[in-house]
Amino acid sequence: MNFLLRLLINAAALWVAIKIVPGITYQGGWAGLFGVALVFGVINAFIGPIIKILSLPVTFLTLGLFALVINGFLLWLTGKLSTALGLQFQVQGCWTAIFGALVVSIVSALLSMFLKDA
Repeated sequence: MNFLLRLLINAAALWVAIKIVPGITYQGGWAGLFGVALVFGVINAFIGPIIKILSLPVTFLTLGLFALVINGFLLWLTGKLSTALGLQFQVQGCWTAIFGALVVSIVSALLSMFLKDA
């Protein structure tokens, strides 16, 4: 059940980023957006920790600001992989990815506050 709630939160956060951030586009329905959210979750679960550990010294030197770049890269990678899978989700440009990742993080955090901790 928690997995489905997280998937729903990711889908809602991505939808807000699509609506707010110019350069993030999606053509499709809700089912496809859940597919994009699933791709985003898998990338964040498996690739995200590896990149974050490898870039820990740079993140430390920039007082955590490099984490925004990492999250932007993960969102950009989600766009590339989603497009390859035929899901029509695209992220264009570095600054678009960083700003989109910031929006997704904020919306995810706000929506996650409503979930009970297990």
